[in-house]
Amino acid sequence: MQRNVNDLLGNNLEATDGVLGHIEDFYFDDATWTIRYLVVKTGSWLTGRTVLISSKALVRHSWESGILPVNLTKEQVRNSPDVDTVTPVSRQQEEELAAYYSWDPYWGSGFNTGEVWGVIPPTPVFDPNTIVDEQALKMAGEGPQLRSCRNLRSYKIQATHGEIGHVDDFIMEDETWQIAYLVVKTHLFGDKKVLVGVGHIRAVDSEDSKVVVDLSAEDIKNKAAIDEWDYIL
Repeated sequence: MQRNVNDLLGNNLEATDGVLGHIEDFYFDDATWTIRYLVVKTGSWLTGRTVLISSKALVRHSWESGILPVNLTKEQVRNSPDVDTVTPVSRQQEEELAAYYSWDPYWGSGFNTGEVWGVIPPTPVFDPNTIVDEQALKMAGEGPQLRSCRNLRSYKIQATHGEIGHVDDFIMEDETWQIAYLVVKTHLFGDKKVLVGVGHIRAVDSEDSKVVVDLSAEDIKNKAAIDEWDYIL
């Protein structure tokens, strides 16, 4: 089933021996657009420390209750490597987390073949004559990066002939945790919201806070508007 990411913010994560804390953010890799970590703000039992929990640690989903159980104890989380979630998470930090929790890493030989943790979305056919941001296109070749859903919200959407709106939310598959669509709030067409598949994304430009897509303003204008209560498809 598909779910909008914004609705999951604030949900509690429950360890085998009690509540860990609440979800503040999600980190996804920008190659497969699969959510890799939940950013969890712990409660007073751990002095409000923020920790990263792999989405693979979830044992079952109770979406209606707002509680997501994980196969970890509070003691495991207490002794886990400290990760500064204010700065970009390094691969070394990810390796330390994977080693500590015995998580299978999502990167490696299987990453580019879709053998682990999600399948690479198909690359759309791109017309070299369209106008896009050159710097952003260069960034597309830098390799997969972990990105924050919270930070990406409000990023501008750069269509082939100019900006058309900003990222408002994300739609993910709740079995694979793979993001399928951006919910884009347009500013050219009366603030209507439309879905843009991640296969249309050419690059994510952190410097200018924008997402480059291979769609024209007309393409996006012709997409059916969605209501904020209709995100779950």
